[in-house]
Amino acid sequence: MLGLLAVFLIAMAFGAIVNATIEFVAYRRLRNAPRLAVLITAVGMSFIVQNISLAVFDVNFRSIPSLVSGHDVFRIGGVHYSWEALFVVLVTAPVLVILSWLVKSTRHGKAMRATAQDPEASAMMGINVNRTISFTFLLAGALAGIGAVLFLVEFNVRYDTGFELGLIAFTAAVLGGIGNLTGAVLGAIIIGMIQAFNEGPFLWAPGSDWTRSIVFGLLIAILVFRPEGLLGERTPEGA
Repeated sequence: MLGLLAVFLIAMAFGAIVNATIEFVAYRRLRNAPRLAVLITAVGMSFIVQNISLAVFDVNFRSIPSLVSGHDVFRIGGVHYSWEALFVVLVTAPVLVILSWLVKSTRHGKAMRATAQDPEASAMMGINVNRTISFTFLLAGALAGIGAVLFLVEFNVRYDTGFELGLIAFTAAVLGGIGNLTGAVLGAIIIGMIQAFNEGPFLWAPGSDWTRSIVFGLLIAILVFRPEGLLGERTPEGA
């Protein structure tokens, strides 16, 4: 248990440092730049990180020793539920609760929400915008570290795994509603269920080759017909 906790702490620290460094090097100078410049920079940084990972770890998938027991918690007929799957839920649930509390109830969380809504007004009210954005990147990197460990509990990884998971996470956030943590989790569950059905044993399922097309087709449909997401709130243009 102590070893697993150490893995989480190391992954969180590494993710936070990498993310904060990227923010300092690539994004801080673009505070007042057009959004397109920030978007292009984000794409460029993703390729830089991927290629560094490729140079260090090569193109092959990597596995690690089992972090959690692979035995079943229960088995009902042909359906079984493993300790690995339960462990992911047991970690995700409290992390979501803590994150929701931090964003909604703490001083840093209120500063984050204010800065996201109107950076200039936030600065006028005494909020240190640069520090708040840096804290947000630190927090996001730490959460990415937790997510990476949870992913490793059940799957192998390679250099571009994070890029694919990032696209799916973005789709889940849009599906649930940007800025709504509960909505993001709901979107992730829906995407997971779609993937499980699509890649399941059903004869009429399209198969794993169609998973990405279905997921991103769903993203396009949400952006067209309900851009605020399932649990998001419609806001005035430009708000």
